[in-house]
Amino acid sequence: MVVRAGQDGLNSLPQPRRAAPDAQTLADFEEHLAREILQSERLRMAILAWIFALLMVLLPLFAAIFRDDFRRNFGSLRMIGYAAGVAAALVGYELLVRVILGRMLATGRMPSPLLRFWNAFIETSTPTLVMLVMGRYADALAVLQGPAAFLYAVFIVLSTLRLDFRLSVFTGIVAAVEYVALSFYVGETHAGGIASTVLSAPGFVLMKGIMLLFAGVAAGFVAVQLRRRIVKAFYAAAERERIISAFGQQVSPEVVEALLEQGGEIASRRSFVCVMFMDIRDFTRLVEHRPPEEIVAIQNAVFGAAIAVVNRHRGIINQFLGDGFMATFGAPLATGEDCGNAVAAARELVAHVKALSEAGKIPPTRIGVGLHAGEAVTGNVGTAVRKQYSITGEVVVLASRIEQLNKDYGSQILISGEVLRAAAGQASGAVPLGPVRVKGREEPIEIYRLG
Repeated sequence: MVVRAGQDGLNSLPQPRRAAPDAQTLADFEEHLAREILQSERLRMAILAWIFALLMVLLPLFAAIFRDDFRRNFGSLRMIGYAAGVAAALVGYELLVRVILGRMLATGRMPSPLLRFWNAFIETSTPTLVMLVMGRYADALAVLQGPAAFLYAVFIVLSTLRLDFRLSVFTGIVAAVEYVALSFYVGETHAGGIASTVLSAPGFVLMKGIMLLFAGVAAGFVAVQLRRRIVKAFYAAAERERIISAFGQQVSPEVVEALLEQGGEIASRRSFVCVMFMDIRDFTRLVEHRPPEEIVAIQNAVFGAAIAVVNRHRGIINQFLGDGFMATFGAPLATGEDCGNAVAAARELVAHVKALSEAGKIPPTRIGVGLHAGEAVTGNVGTAVRKQYSITGEVVVLASRIEQLNKDYGSQILISGEVLRAAAGQASGAVPLGPVRVKGREEPIEIYRLG
């Protein structure tokens, strides 16, 4: 006889080394990630707007505090007004683009890649524009070595929030090319003096440009790593959800972690398992005349204890069967002590139910537990739309029949000879009941009662 028991599973998104994710789930994830990146882009623009707004305040403040130094270096404070005007324009630009992106998010649209590169070009060209303005009033070398040049680094660092390697590298390239071009231009237009000597030296200028390019590449690498970790976290969460969905909520965290380490594959295979069936004795009489809420409370108390006990002993509950359940030890993960774990779980479960009854949390209740071990075919069966984790084989039938024999012997735990031999010391005190015939089987089987 063949019996199949299990819980519904989902063909969900696994880790990259596992089965490929389904197209719809992957598409939904990519869409969600793109929207999150757009939110990150809006955050980056808000940060830039605050930086430029702060510069609008700091430039006049520093000019007032260090008036003599500014006059000596720039000849006129008019430059402060021009620089503050550029900063104000950039604040307006960043806020405007931020609003545009917000409306796109609200309507479900995404900016084109060309628009994003164009925006990166405009932003990264800001330091170049500022230095051109300042260069009209100050020494060229002072300008190119001054604070404005460090704005390139700000744009390169913040480019990581785009989570796009190409945009970060593009930002580095724009910064490098514009800084090198501006240095050579200023070096040629300011002939003579130290500025001309330093800025016209190709090695000096090109090395600074290369460093800016390297910074862009490094930012791109960071962006790629962040994106990969986000995707990896998504795959891990999806795989965890797939495993829990395949086995139901009655899966211990340890089993989930072990399956994740093994790749989460639940392919059909032949396994040696120990199957447990548990039943609440005389449940119909027990709940007679009780309201539905009280019946559910009794079941929750018993099954809650069962879940904790089975999880603790490395088993899984495959099915709840009205006033009982079926659990498996040894699949999907074998420990080498699965029969011993099942016997220990059975004894602990009986003790837990007795304690609940004595504490008055449930009415006086007895349970019956049956254990049998043997070969079974375990694994997922079904299609991508609907899968089910199954334990298929005669071992399931016999475990169920053994549990039912508790009614005849007035016992609470009955195990087969196969379980006794495999459980070793865990089955101490077992009382033989002799070869017993069970329904649906011609050959009798050895049955033992545990206290």
